[in-house]
Amino acid sequence: MVQNSCSADLASNFQKAAQGIREAAAKGAQIICLQELFGSLYFCDVEDHENFKLAEKIPGQSTEQFSKLAKELGVVIIASLFEKRAEGLYHNTTAVLDADGSYLGKYRKMHIPDDPGYYEKFYFTPGDLGYKVFQTKFATIGVLICWDQWYPEAARITSLMGAELLFYPTAIGWHKDQDEITNREQYHAWQTVQKSHAVANGVPVIAVNRVGVEGDMKFWGGSFVTNAFGWVTYQADHEQELVHVEAIDMAQSDRYRTHWPFLRDRRIETYSPILKRFIDED
Repeated sequence: MVQNSCSADLASNFQKAAQGIREAAAKGAQIICLQELFGSLYFCDVEDHENFKLAEKIPGQSTEQFSKLAKELGVVIIASLFEKRAEGLYHNTTAVLDADGSYLGKYRKMHIPDDPGYYEKFYFTPGDLGYKVFQTKFATIGVLICWDQWYPEAARITSLMGAELLFYPTAIGWHKDQDEITNREQYHAWQTVQKSHAVANGVPVIAVNRVGVEGDMKFWGGSFVTNAFGWVTYQADHEQELVHVEAIDMAQSDRYRTHWPFLRDRRIETYSPILKRFIDED
């Protein structure tokens, strides 16, 4: 995981991300995940049409650069980008580059927030590619993005599709003047819901966030890794930039799924109400 702060200098952000990838690879990393929209400041804190100029085609220039880097280092790279699909049509998208430099595809963020400081509906059309898994050299991975973290349906579907690991590139923080109790409550909820995805599905979860103050937002870092039963094996600092490599035992999923057979006991014939927005009483 590469947990960075970002600036208005786009070239510097990309250089810092590439440096983090090189550092992670030197430490033995095989799959490297960058934070959400690492290439710029988190521009969704305001509604500004000028920010659409930050978008790019996928595949395109950034994926070409990361493909070369992935091939050079023999690593998988998960890169979160602002996608320009067509004139007036944009997505919050993550591209996956395999260890031989090949472009495996992209996932478009499905759940789009619209809250103070997170005006993403102004910029992003909800994803229409469905949930995705990517068969990389080292593992079959699922990629979801930030606000997707709060939805157990997204984690469940991606796991049922065969994901052995769930990655969440993220950009989330506290208001810089918010009280400490509220800060702790919010971070605890964020981490807890993702730990529950690991428990319910028997897969490790890797969440990679940014740090630093941007406008009124202090991004809370705290990137973390769980094992396949939701145990946090690593949690990053809330303020410091860092590169961390975590060894994950891929055999744990079968052991936990066997001893805690949640998938065996699912009553799929009873789940049709989940397709409704809300279940109104008669």
